[in-house]
Amino acid sequence: MAQFRTAQADTVIAPSLLAADFARLAEAADAVEGAVDWLHVDVMDNHFVPNLTLGPPIVKSLKAATDIPLDCHLMIENPDRWAPGYAELGAYNVTFHAEAAEDPVRLAKDLHAAGSKAGLAIDRDTPVEDYLDILPAFDTLLIMTIKAGFGGQAFMPELLAKVRTARAHADSGHLELRIEVDGGIADDTIAAAAEAGADAFVAGTAIYGAADPAEAARRLRARADAARSSG
Repeated sequence: MAQFRTAQADTVIAPSLLAADFARLAEAADAVEGAVDWLHVDVMDNHFVPNLTLGPPIVKSLKAATDIPLDCHLMIENPDRWAPGYAELGAYNVTFHAEAAEDPVRLAKDLHAAGSKAGLAIDRDTPVEDYLDILPAFDTLLIMTIKAGFGGQAFMPELLAKVRTARAHADSGHLELRIEVDGGIADDTIAAAAEAGADAFVAGTAIYGAADPAEAARRLRARADAARSSG
């Protein structure tokens, strides 16, 4: 288990509300209560990515409707301006894209000051090596295992090389860094992501496309735990 020396001991399962019924988000939260750790809120602005989804009013309403910590993934332009607002609304973790931020370290400090954890997201075509030196400023590194912007895409196993690189860097520097993967995580892919060094897993269709979302989340957790313990 050497590769998990500085990984978080617990596995985080974070169902993506992008795959839920937008008219019933409170019900979607209730459906996984007790079986998941975070709710992943995909915020898209139709500029940074070609889609438009949830924003601050929805985050505010969700915060009032559920006790599950909100994991806000900002796929937006100008996160330096907008990200702290999500922390102020009570998000547990606010993750913004490295490709969009002017000063990622300063923004991480602003998020911490506003009361949330800070996450850095790396899109499909962005080398993780460019950002390794600033990881001590962050609580979470989110590595896309698809191209950001749309749900339901197929998992890209070649992107797990970034997870391995980041985990090795975190281990060597004894960083308390959670490494989250997002995109195509399902029963047949979560073990590979866990073996690569991820300890937080965003799953959309695999959970909300299931007849029993809570049971689907528990099954994913069991597969990730088994892969991490055998690593």
